[in-house]
Amino acid sequence: MKYLAGFFALFLLLSCKTSSEGTPEPKKQTIKVMSYNIHIGNPPSKPAGEVDLIATAKAINGEKPDLVALQEVDVHTTRSGATLHQAKELAKLTGMHYFFAKAIDRSGGDYGVALLSRFPILSSSVHALPVEDGSGAELRAAGIIEVEFAQGQKLVFVSTHLDHLTDKNRELQSRELMRVLAPFAQSPIIMGGDFNMDPQNKNWSLYQEGFKMGCGDICPPTFPAGRPITTIDYILLNKAAASRFTVKDYYTVSERYASDHLPLVAVLEFEN
Repeated sequence: MKYLAGFFALFLLLSCKTSSEGTPEPKKQTIKVMSYNIHIGNPPSKPAGEVDLIATAKAINGEKPDLVALQEVDVHTTRSGATLHQAKELAKLTGMHYFFAKAIDRSGGDYGVALLSRFPILSSSVHALPVEDGSGAELRAAGIIEVEFAQGQKLVFVSTHLDHLTDKNRELQSRELMRVLAPFAQSPIIMGGDFNMDPQNKNWSLYQEGFKMGCGDICPPTFPAGRPITTIDYILLNKAAASRFTVKDYYTVSERYASDHLPLVAVLEFEN
């Protein structure tokens, strides 16, 4: 009889580990997201034009992220190297896929944002972000990719860089971002970027309906890297992403050489 009782105990234990349909319970998994303004690969302590992408890649590889939003990226510019495609080179150094989103012509080449992904990129697009006429500010851009982060599960990943000069320009750019991303609202959207505004900036009200900050109420300072005192870099989640993922950790990486910004990381948990 004791053997029979043991059999039933084992049966009940196994039953608890499966759903009513007989399928295994969902497993908790994580993806790691990074946002990093790389200062065109030019360490602030070095002369202009001296590029050290090895240091940039080291900062990225040290965290082993699945998705990286990069800002201030040069492609074939005379100031950084006419033959150097920074996004492509960083993809090579990190073993990731890449997409470059051009914002403007610069120094005989291109300048903008980029995205790195451990997952194959299913689709990609670039969208210009406007500035006020006569402001003298440079146009900015948002790069958007779609990836399958788990079997049958996709998300939209965005890298952007807003104007550093005026709130009006950031307002225009934020409104355009919300317009561009509206068609993706039913999908999880994760956005990393240098927004050039602190957490109290009035323009965050433009994001409140659709997005939330991954950092919640306490956002770590990200700039300047040597002595960070202000928060201008963020990782945001839209409503669909916030319901799909739980923010398990959100922190800056203490890398002070490679750029004037600290790398920013969010660890997101989901059930698969």
